[in-house]
Amino acid sequence: IRSSQPIKIVPKEAKHQALFFIKKHTDFKLDWKRIFKWSGARFSIPTAFCTHLYPFPPSSSLVRETHMLQLSGNPLLLSQQILNLFHACEQQNDDLEKKEQCRAALQRDIQTILPFFLAGSSLNGFGSRSSDADLCLVIEEGKVNHRTDAVYVLSLVRKLFYTLSYIERPQLIRAKVPILKFRDRVSGVEFDLNFNNTVGIRNTFLLRTYAYVEKRVRPIILVIKKWASHHRINDASRGTLSSYTLVLMVLHYLQTLPEPVIPCLQMDYPECFNPKMDLHLVPSGPSNILAFVSKNQSSLGDLLLGFLKYYATVFKWDKHVISVREAKTLPKTSCREWRDKFICVEEPFDRTNTARAVHEKVKFEAIKAEFTESYQVLQLRKDLNFILPLKNTRPKR
Repeated sequence: IRSSQPIKIVPKEAKHQALFFIKKHTDFKLDWKRIFKWSGARFSIPTAFCTHLYPFPPSSSLVRETHMLQLSGNPLLLSQQILNLFHACEQQNDDLEKKEQCRAALQRDIQTILPFFLAGSSLNGFGSRSSDADLCLVIEEGKVNHRTDAVYVLSLVRKLFYTLSYIERPQLIRAKVPILKFRDRVSGVEFDLNFNNTVGIRNTFLLRTYAYVEKRVRPIILVIKKWASHHRINDASRGTLSSYTLVLMVLHYLQTLPEPVIPCLQMDYPECFNPKMDLHLVPSGPSNILAFVSKNQSSLGDLLLGFLKYYATVFKWDKHVISVREAKTLPKTSCREWRDKFICVEEPFDRTNTARAVHEKVKFEAIKAEFTESYQVLQLRKDLNFILPLKNTRPKR
């Protein structure tokens, strides 16, 4: 059912699942030039990125439509739970503004021509109200020796941070990709600052395009991230899945359905996501990409259940590599990147394994067990509360 007017769904008509396919929310074009208005400085970032500019239906309109449903005994209960949780937890304008204000203050106070980029979930469309902020300090494009250069530069930045009254607890983490963690005293936002991780900037805008190319992508990914966090399988520092890996796993599932929900952007628009594109051109790369019109009309509830089923019963962990870049699984070869790895998820630009943190068999088995158990429970109950208690998932700030 498609209509530009509000619709009323009675129980016998609920099976049409028309709620999510209102025509007025399907015919739009991604207006990236309005979203990312870059100034004359080579790497400067605008003062704010307001979600009201994003090509996604305003929360208020979707909320009004979902209120028309009578939930008791309705097969769309699970879908509405997903949508309601998304509206409660999605990053708001003021959340992003706080992060941008801190970034701008750092750029001003450190008095350097080196740009600080906001990246990660703050800008890729998959952030929540409680999301930390990722910053990237860019000196020059090219490979950096993370054992020496990154640690050295971040150590110098940490010393500068001690002179800034609004920065709290700067802590250098000497990981494979070193980061400087700190807290903005004004907003309370936690930040992770990396050095020259330019692939993170590229994948931010790739994921951002996926986030807004089809309206079901953001709600389903936000709920899956909440589910994984609740079950303690969403923490790379503890040997489980990073949020980035989870997002790639969801995108892969949505790409490989018999009727795909989303396209393969890197295959359909290779010129927009060229890994060798100058960094300052990356934000405007996808400026002319149209919203994807999918023939797959599955509800959010169906997609969540299908995602859990896919990784619980279909995907071959020991034989396949997940590739969003090619929208398919690749054979797991004996090359160093995939050999002896429990989970293999290809980074779309540098083609490394984003799931390399899962290096213990016990953690791998725990991840698989959560997929299997949650799938079985949700298939039986069709109620999100049985795998993700909603009253404990609302944002705290």
